[in-house]
Amino acid sequence: MYRWEKIDDNKVCLEIEIPGAEVNEALSQAYRKVVKEIDLPGFRKGKIPRKILESRFGPEIFYEEALEILVNPGYNKAVRECQLEPIDQPQFELVQMEKDKPLIFKVTVDVKPEVELCAYNEITVEHVREEVTPADVENYLQSLRAQHTRLAVVEDGVLQEKDMAIIDFEGKIDGESFEGGQSENHSLEIGSKTFIPGFEEQLLGAGKDEERQITVTFPEDYFREELAGKEAVFDVLVKEIKRPQLPELNDDFVQEITEEFSTLDEFKADVENKLKEVSQQRQKVGLESKIIEKVAEESKVDVPDVLVERELESLLAEFGYYLRMQGLSLEQYGEMVEGGLENLKGEHREEAIKRAKANLVLDAIIKTEGIEASEEEVDQKIAEIAERQESDLDEIKMLFAKQGRLDIIAHEIRYRKAIDLLVEQAHVIEVEADTEKDAAKEGSDEELTVPEKEPALEEQEAQPGDVKDAGNPESEESDLLDEKSTPLQEENND
Repeated sequence: MYRWEKIDDNKVCLEIEIPGAEVNEALSQAYRKVVKEIDLPGFRKGKIPRKILESRFGPEIFYEEALEILVNPGYNKAVRECQLEPIDQPQFELVQMEKDKPLIFKVTVDVKPEVELCAYNEITVEHVREEVTPADVENYLQSLRAQHTRLAVVEDGVLQEKDMAIIDFEGKIDGESFEGGQSENHSLEIGSKTFIPGFEEQLLGAGKDEERQITVTFPEDYFREELAGKEAVFDVLVKEIKRPQLPELNDDFVQEITEEFSTLDEFKADVENKLKEVSQQRQKVGLESKIIEKVAEESKVDVPDVLVERELESLLAEFGYYLRMQGLSLEQYGEMVEGGLENLKGEHREEAIKRAKANLVLDAIIKTEGIEASEEEVDQKIAEIAERQESDLDEIKMLFAKQGRLDIIAHEIRYRKAIDLLVEQAHVIEVEADTEKDAAKEGSDEELTVPEKEPALEEQEAQPGDVKDAGNPESEESDLLDEKSTPLQEENND
């Protein structure tokens, strides 16, 4: 028997009563398990009569085990029959537990709030159609050239901005050498500002094998207190000069970076096609996002804090993934920003609220429309995953079932059907692109971002060509800093 009442906006209290017969059966099961774990003089282990245990330890000895047997199944059944949708962990309170009597317990739990849907089949949105231009293709090709920049040795010439100088240096303060003030064969990119101000600038114009005496002053807030504010004189020998050199954009370059194409024209055509695929996918996702956002804005629902916190954690997890691609952990990033991760969560709380509200609205549409995911559709999705991962279908399905991911896949299918329905019913007005306006809007969006290492196509399934190496083949020589080399570098590079 179940009784429930709303005690807050999205919180309910369930009173659940389980018949005495089921309680007695659970106590019997508990006895059969507990008796195997007790040693009592005069009795063989596992053979102690139940009455002896109850008289010796009290009947409560079996209650904990019996509750394990009864509570969760009873709670789950009550949730189903009362048609509640919990969104957080329940809090249990035992009211009555006794042999031959019903088990009575209360459960307090947050549930999914009611959603007042707007007329979601009458939504109107504007959509900017993007076109891939020859300039887009050219920009991408130029970005590839930049990624494959070579460092060419300069025999005759002097150091310029962006050049890589291979130097020996020794520094002194008041005529005395200091720890970390010496290095040999050190690679320094001129203009990188990785050394203290003034050092790199005074090397400009130096030629190979030229010696220079450089005078610099360590900043007052320098991270090594013994050097802060001190003037230092460095004797520097320029041993080698290397200059960035872009490769020619020709057939040879194409053959170097891809095995799929042999001519520049073939590669250009493929780049254009893939850019179009990426653009179409981006526009599709953008249109869907606009429609979902519009439906969510015009629908009414009180978003519970527990769902907002869950979305914040999801946002941070996504951000952490991109940070790891940059060689940083989320914890390290938190130490670098003012206020740490808590401040970061506060800045993006509104985004989390929007996400949580959109999910609640989509769930309500799924329920209203009676959208389901069939077993065949789930199997098809698993087959697609198995094919992408080149894994055995039966093994993948068994693994997903064991991990409880089949329900997640079914939920994703229902979401996809709901989104497709919204797009199908929406009235879409196509407008001309306003590049300056779109760029300004894009620059004003508050997002969790990290600087990109290099320009490239967005991470989509379609990529132009089969690029073998998008990085600099001479990256070892182009490293700006040796972590153990010198105190000249700024603190965050030390």
